[in-house]
Amino acid sequence: MTSTEIVELRRALGQLRQCVGSLRGRYGDVAAVQRLANDIERMDIDATELLDIDSPPRPRQVPLLEREVVVVPDTPYDSSLWQDADEEGLGGYRHR
Repeated sequence: MTSTEIVELRRALGQLRQCVGSLRGRYGDVAAVQRLANDIERMDIDATELLDIDSPPRPRQVPLLEREVVVVPDTPYDSSLWQDADEEGLGGYRHR
């Protein structure tokens, strides 16, 4: 689509908006008028996407993330941490 066609499309969408505004004034905010207004908004979104297609692609911006490095030691854990723990899946060591 050329830029002239997109300009013409946007002009027509503006005219449609005015017509739907008049219909809203006459019929109120009934479902049919709401659907027409939604359709015009969708067409405007699609026209904007067409403009984006015609423009050269922008380089993708990668967000900068700060990462915290957590060092996990290779040494064994202190066995007293697990002194009162049951082994899951084996039914536990303590029978109640």
